[in-house]
Amino acid sequence: MADFTTRTGEILDRSAIESTLRRRLFYTPSFEIYGGERGLFDYGPPGCALQANVVDLWRKHFVLEEDMLEVDCTMLTPEAVLKTSGHVDKFADWMCKDPKSGEIFRADHLVEGVLEDRLKADKTARGQTVEVDEAKDAKKKKKSKEAKVEKLDDALVQEYEETLAKIDNFGGDELGELIKKYNIKGPTTGAELDPPKAFNLMFQTQIGPSADKPNGYLRPETAQGQFLNFQKLLEFNQQSMPFASASIGKSFRNEISPRSGLLRVREFLMAEIEHFVDPEGGKKHHRFDDVKDTKLSLLNRKTQLAGSTKPDTVTIGEAVSTGLVDNETLGYFLVRIQEFLLKLGTEHSKLRFRQHMANEMAHYAADCWDAELFTTYGWIECVGCADRSAYDLTVHMNKTGSPLVVRETRAKPLVIEEYQIDLERKKLGPKFRKDAKAVEAAVDTLSQDLREKLSLELEKKGKIEVDTPGVGSGKTELEKDLIKIEKRKRTEHTREYTPNVIEPSFGIGRILYSVMEHVFWTREGDGARGVLSFPPTVAPTKVLLVPLSSHQDFKPFIKKLTSRLRRIGVSNKVDDSSASIGKRYARNDELGTPFGITIDFQTVKDNSLTLRERDSTKQVRASEDDIINAVKSLVDGEETWADVAKRLPAFEGQDLETST
Repeated sequence: MADFTTRTGEILDRSAIESTLRRRLFYTPSFEIYGGERGLFDYGPPGCALQANVVDLWRKHFVLEEDMLEVDCTMLTPEAVLKTSGHVDKFADWMCKDPKSGEIFRADHLVEGVLEDRLKADKTARGQTVEVDEAKDAKKKKKSKEAKVEKLDDALVQEYEETLAKIDNFGGDELGELIKKYNIKGPTTGAELDPPKAFNLMFQTQIGPSADKPNGYLRPETAQGQFLNFQKLLEFNQQSMPFASASIGKSFRNEISPRSGLLRVREFLMAEIEHFVDPEGGKKHHRFDDVKDTKLSLLNRKTQLAGSTKPDTVTIGEAVSTGLVDNETLGYFLVRIQEFLLKLGTEHSKLRFRQHMANEMAHYAADCWDAELFTTYGWIECVGCADRSAYDLTVHMNKTGSPLVVRETRAKPLVIEEYQIDLERKKLGPKFRKDAKAVEAAVDTLSQDLREKLSLELEKKGKIEVDTPGVGSGKTELEKDLIKIEKRKRTEHTREYTPNVIEPSFGIGRILYSVMEHVFWTREGDGARGVLSFPPTVAPTKVLLVPLSSHQDFKPFIKKLTSRLRRIGVSNKVDDSSASIGKRYARNDELGTPFGITIDFQTVKDNSLTLRERDSTKQVRASEDDIINAVKSLVDGEETWADVAKRLPAFEGQDLETST
């Protein structure tokens, strides 16, 4: 795995950024004074503000721009719903147990981690540079240094790399074979591991006091609530298709072995879209032409199965026309996802879309691409974009009988010629008694091709034989006095169909952490000064107000500026501590605050202010009104710092960055 480098070219020390994020209270382990609980985290003030700003931008980018219908559904879900959707039987990962220590591991992650460690050790033996993970246990590091590191055979290196490229495509049996083949043991005991077993990731719960056993789950996704409300949403949308619903809320997954901080947790915020589309006509999208020339980095399943992780850069128009991406609507949302992630500050070179392999595909998906962001943990899935076909609406409709369908008047009546069946039900009942309904149901499901064949047979022999599972021998003979099969014409004035669904699903916590790594760097010449270069739109605090000193003359200006900025919706913070201005700016650079306003004695004289930009540390000076207007346009994304620096005078006065 390649090293993660910051925008300044330095290799990012994960322990440094995670230490900064925890120290500045972006997030912290939950229940820490009780020893903590793996996979659960609390967000502090800057983390909450960052999350709120990301969600706000998500709403504007998707819900507002795409005219979506937002819903907020319950997190508690009856078992029957998730049984029907397939989650009770299929929503699982493979785990294996160390029988000696009792430790549980997620099988694919264990294999992945061991092979990656062996490849890193091989690089060390060959004298190549490898990333050092400072967060690992010191004793373990010391032992690894003392151990003799041997080079791997070139063929084995290639085999490891190909296995890692295909790791997401392996099932339980295959993972078990890899564990044996590569002699992977319990990490702490060296014991033989038990064979991988499926572990359902949902949290079971009891709904209501009268239930004598668990009868529900905490939802693993927000999607099911949207599907169950489809008919009401269609009616709210005046029966107009296509349309999209959206939902933002907590979901829960009982991870086997949570790791990687915010990247793999048991409770997390999701933002999901269900775009309902007519399956006829190739799932076109009316705005696809607007994005067709946008280039994406696509890692398709064929490349992965060949043992490579090198993506292709192609336009989405080309990807859809060649069938690499299944349809226009799926392709359109891949572009919109990329645009959103780039708005948050992610680096384009650290973003790719990876296609799910067949064995990896969720039980409901017809095709799926993950937006992955490169971090110090490797490539991390942050957004999934799946074509769920008509799976969910169909299974819920079949289970409940509710008509989760679209009915529309045809512009031109459709004349259909087909084979229709008439049954003599008065004779059918007495003859087959309790099996009559089963026979009738079997006849109703006969295909047009089979009906044509049986009509000829009925005319020739006077009787036919129909497959009737569960009735007698499994076949039932029907004579012509019981059944009639004729080719007839019928006219359809309305069309009824079950929509297909394209679903972009966003893991907000994973996006937050990946963005924080992407925007983190240390200022040249002072490695201790970390900077989080959040775009102004999502930065937790937009402006730092810095009085030159605690002089009484500055206080009225601070009060007025605070009030004016709040009125225009710009979050701000005052730092009037005794530290130097340089130090005050430095600690707020760590919080990602993009702008600083300095109030000095010149302000008292002429009401002018200095505006400082975080990344360049450049400053301009202008009147209070000009500075307030500039801040507003910068925060709203209407101007860049380069635009502001062109029209407002540069400030070349005292070097306020100097720490004293």
